Amino acid sequence: MSYSGFGRGSFAPVSGYAAMQGASSSKTFVPGRTLNYHVGNVGKRRAMTEEEYFNDDEEEEQPGVKEAYQKAPDSPGGASDDSDDPLDAFMAGIEKEIVQDTKERISTVEEKLKEKGTRDDIDNEDVQESYFRYMEENPNAGVINEEEDIIDYDSDGNPIMERKKVIDPLPAMDHSEIEYEPFERNFYIPHKEIETLTESQVDELRRKLGIKVSGLSPPRPVSSFGHFGFDEALLGAIRKSEYTQPTPIQAQGIPVALSGRDMIGIAKTGSGKTAAFLWPLLVHIMDQKELQKGEGPIGLILAPTRELSQQIYHEAKKFGKVYNINVVCAYGGGSMWEQSKACQEGAEIIVATPGRLIDLVKKKVTNLQRVTYLVYDEADRMFDMGFEPQVRSIADHVRPDRQTLLFSATFRKRVEKLARDILADPIRVVQGEVGEANEDVTQMVEVLPVGPAKWTWLMRRLVSFTSEGSVLIFVTRKSNSEELAANLKAKDFDLGLLHGDISQSERNEIISAFKKKDFSILVATDVAARGLDIPHIKTVINYDVARDIDTHTHRIGRTGRAGTKGHAYTLITEKDKEFAPHLVRNLEGANQHVPPGLLELAQKCPWFKKNRYKGGKGKVLSSRGLGCKERPGLGSENSTHVQDTMSLSSFRAAANAGPQSDRLSAMKSAFYSQFKSNFVSAVEQDKSASEENYAAAGGTAQLNSSLQPQMIQPSGIGGASRMGLGSEGPAKKKKRSRWD
Repeated sequence: MSYSGFGRGSFAPVSGYAAMQGASSSKTFVPGRTLNYHVGNVGKRRAMTEEEYFNDDEEEEQPGVKEAYQKAPDSPGGASDDSDDPLDAFMAGIEKEIVQDTKERISTVEEKLKEKGTRDDIDNEDVQESYFRYMEENPNAGVINEEEDIIDYDSDGNPIMERKKVIDPLPAMDHSEIEYEPFERNFYIPHKEIETLTESQVDELRRKLGIKVSGLSPPRPVSSFGHFGFDEALLGAIRKSEYTQPTPIQAQGIPVALSGRDMIGIAKTGSGKTAAFLWPLLVHIMDQKELQKGEGPIGLILAPTRELSQQIYHEAKKFGKVYNINVVCAYGGGSMWEQSKACQEGAEIIVATPGRLIDLVKKKVTNLQRVTYLVYDEADRMFDMGFEPQVRSIADHVRPDRQTLLFSATFRKRVEKLARDILADPIRVVQGEVGEANEDVTQMVEVLPVGPAKWTWLMRRLVSFTSEGSVLIFVTRKSNSEELAANLKAKDFDLGLLHGDISQSERNEIISAFKKKDFSILVATDVAARGLDIPHIKTVINYDVARDIDTHTHRIGRTGRAGTKGHAYTLITEKDKEFAPHLVRNLEGANQHVPPGLLELAQKCPWFKKNRYKGGKGKVLSSRGLGCKERPGLGSENSTHVQDTMSLSSFRAAANAGPQSDRLSAMKSAFYSQFKSNFVSAVEQDKSASEENYAAAGGTAQLNSSLQPQMIQPSGIGGASRMGLGSEGPAKKKKRSRWD
């Protein structure tokens, strides 16, 4: 054993292995000195070589850091490199088990914490926290997208939502295969007080009423209910409803409807337009024969919503009971079975929404073959709700020579187009400031022969037109525009040409030059009919007629802009006779003069001649009431209809008027009518019964006289003394017998 010194005079034993390890760690190994004893700090230190001196810093151990114990390869217990120590392997397994057990304990503790009861007010999120979480997950919530379509609102401020259910319109119908019975439309005879008015007085009356009227030969307005010519029964119902004076739309609209004319009524809600088409409808119905089993209504009223249809239904029911007229209200959301049952029982008037009416017609619950009076109420709102195809299909299913009335709060382009398609020579009645015709444009139509007459007419007047302002000449085809422009340039007219084959940049240059008045004449096709706003255009010439009346309207609208006056000339020939009827109606609707030549040309069209208003006096109403038959209301004593005393179903009471009626009041009315028409006083009933028995028995001679005491009934308490059969005068006093 060797000792190593730890200071002065001290030493420590050093094992042979450590001595060898220490010796081997040096760079220079001296044989024979490994197992010798080293005396620390005693005597002189061995002098270090140069190499040991410079490597001394690298070989010094860092203070506080102990080297790991390493076994000698040949020492006992030393393991070879090829196999692990069993003890180390055992200890490593214990460590793994400890780690696994620790993980299991941690997971068990977490599960127990989860199983513990929690407080909702602390652990769960409240309303505010859920809102913040929702806003984090949906950052665009509540953000208004300006690119989305703007929701339309009706006149009452209610949003107009799109319908989810798509209702297919009615299929097309060929009316030429159906033979319709003729009917009378004109029931209006002007009152003497109205006939004596002058034209200036009529205009003053219309001005006071605040109405504007346009169309062919409109009747004059009235100022009292007595001017309508209604019978006393209807006037009594009107007075009972607390009507004192006709409203403006009624004062002008009812004479129009009674005359059998088609009408366009522009009026707001609450103007009294419901009565304006209901009262003439009653007169219209009473002139026709009664409905047979399986026949549809005579009057059809279409409304866009169930609320409006119910309102019209109650008004129609109130006035219809005067003549015992049945009314049915059919709308979506109501009972289909009840509405179908009411239609099958027969109704002269049906108030319906377009969708439900189409469903009833498709199910063959009713039909429209007897409809001669068609009303569209709030047509603009129907179009807003997407009912345009349905509205047109219903109009196509009604006979073509019907009377049609269209009411709307506004007169948009789609409503105007519908009016042209389904109305014949309509009279427009506008209450308020809504108008259609531009009074700043004067329209003139020239009927010319086929040939060079158009060119001759243009050459005579073109210079005077250009002296007044710019001139816009419309032609139909591109080739015609180029030909006309070349001919005008040959006559030294400075002009511009505009048609569809010209590029957009060239169009802009031509329009810009025309606005700057670089030239005063512009020849164009229909590409310039829309959107061209040039105030200094004083004259528009339709050298060729437009393809349709819509394009014609846009053409003449290029002049008379910004409050300036303008003139529009239309050149028409024999080849354009199919367009002439549309032009006549357009002029009449705008209160413009219709040349006789144009009217004569339009009469060559069969459809226009057939539907043209022919004028004449109205049908005189019979003295016993409206129409050719009598329809007494409930409780009437002069009813010619024999009622079944044992059945309430025979009464055409309000209980059968539709599923929306007041059933309690209807039953009361039915019982009251039954009692009044079938029950008489007791004395009269006994007398009539005695007479019937007397006639059936063949006289008193054939009766056994012994039976006479049986027919004498005593007068008991509360009873009435009744006479025997065949007796006259008061009953004679007889002896008391066993029969008594």
